[in-house]
Amino acid sequence: MRVKVWGCRGSVPTPGASTVRYGGNTSCVEVTLDDGSVLVLDAGTGIRCLGDELMERGISQLHLLLTHLHLDHLEGLRFFGPLWNPNVSIDIWGPPSPNTSLRDRIARSFSPPLFPLDLKDVPSNVTFHDVPREPWTLGPFSITAVLVVHPGPTVGYRIEAGGATFAYMPDHEPALAGGADKPLDWISGAAVSAGADLLLHDAQYFEDEYDARIGWGHSSVADAVAYAEAVGARRLLLFHHEPVHADASLDELEDRARELAGRNGRGPTLAREGMVVDLP
Repeated sequence: MRVKVWGCRGSVPTPGASTVRYGGNTSCVEVTLDDGSVLVLDAGTGIRCLGDELMERGISQLHLLLTHLHLDHLEGLRFFGPLWNPNVSIDIWGPPSPNTSLRDRIARSFSPPLFPLDLKDVPSNVTFHDVPREPWTLGPFSITAVLVVHPGPTVGYRIEAGGATFAYMPDHEPALAGGADKPLDWISGAAVSAGADLLLHDAQYFEDEYDARIGWGHSSVADAVAYAEAVGARRLLLFHHEPVHADASLDELEDRARELAGRNGRGPTLAREGMVVDLP
């Protein structure tokens, strides 16, 4: 299993000279296998460049898994090349809502004055699915989705294939569930993160920043490290970088994560745009 980061910024894109090393595009991650199987996770602005590459590969069928519908995880979908190709079929999966279908919620961003074209004008063959409550398979991938602590319906994903397990939890505030010093059954998202070879997890804030943002749906670096240790993740990749954190600040956050974990080398690592991680 190969995991590639196409966007790891949180909340809003941050292009500029001070964000070159970690990147300014918002959440999008690609998971691939040696046989060419592909999953796309979230549709932040990073999905635009991924779409260009997928078209060059000649991909004709895709599965896109959305954790939630906040704009920083959806704003790139309208500029995703495969979406505008009539020869491509795309299955879009996302958290259910008791009020409105996944299609109708996404369609809001495809309507004037936000966008000149309606979702009905999209030429690709798009099918929308609420994520199941039980694990399911998409080709060679076994997938589990569970609700996690974040404003609005939000899920984390567990992806298993080729003997590897990848847990994707880009927006998560575990401290609101009472911290990580509980049995696994009582820890938010543990059903997807427990024992993962790689846990990608929200770490938007330094500890002092988090104190003023409790309830916003994101994690401090200390809570992210504690969470990874509590669920037994083998490797932690820190994600959803705060927009005001330039590259130098993110270097400090990575250093802080490794200090908290008490190790270097394969200790916690910050996600960088373009990073590739091979699993297991």
